[in-house]
Amino acid sequence: MEISISVDQETCIKCYACISECPFDLINEDKEGLPQLRRAAVKKCIRCGHCMAVCSTDALDITISPLSESPSVDRNLFPGPDTIEHFLTSRRSIRTYKKKVADHATLEKILAISRYAPSAHNAQPVHWLMVENSEEVKRLAGMVVDWMTGLKVFPGLIRAWDQGIDKVLRSAPHLAISHADPDSSEHPLEDCTLATAYLDLAAFSHGIGSCWAGFLVQAIHHQYQPILETLNLPENHKVYTALMLGYPKFRYRHIPQRDALKVTWK
Repeated sequence: MEISISVDQETCIKCYACISECPFDLINEDKEGLPQLRRAAVKKCIRCGHCMAVCSTDALDITISPLSESPSVDRNLFPGPDTIEHFLTSRRSIRTYKKKVADHATLEKILAISRYAPSAHNAQPVHWLMVENSEEVKRLAGMVVDWMTGLKVFPGLIRAWDQGIDKVLRSAPHLAISHADPDSSEHPLEDCTLATAYLDLAAFSHGIGSCWAGFLVQAIHHQYQPILETLNLPENHKVYTALMLGYPKFRYRHIPQRDALKVTWK
């Protein structure tokens, strides 16, 4: 990987925040006391961009995330803790959707936000399969029911399907499926789960409801071939999560109680 940094000698104040924040100590001082990359950076840099992002004077630029292409943080846009608390506690798993579909641009925008979820060593291994067509979502739900029928499990869900009620993917208009090459990260399951959580919350901020599609993932993990063939994922990729998406049919007006916090303090 080609990587280099440039430091503006006029604006660098030698605070060395870049050196302190580098996760793998890949920046040190040159003879003039200016930050420089160590040779090891070619192999060990994880492309986090911390060195550029933390510079208080915009003196440091890095090729893997150029300063000119990196938006400035606007703290005026930060929500306060009360707003964050209300946002997170009022989020619900949505299982009844309007027939209204989300436009392509909105789906693309919330997917793009998921790229900023943490991943092990910033490997960013997550790939998405976005099922945008509601009829295709319905077809996948039917395949899950076929899998259940073959194994004689979840009879209530099978009966509901036979009555025209989708209890598997809840007649959601859209479905996002995360997948990754298991060898592309030390923790692909956690990476995909975090990205899906980001997608979940980004969707909520746009008024789009979501629910994690556990039955579909279960069928995939049991290697149900009709679904695997339909998804047609890249070779060696595995599915880790799936998320139903759509506009909620009903509006939630209260925040239900949860169990008391379970924590041990030391």
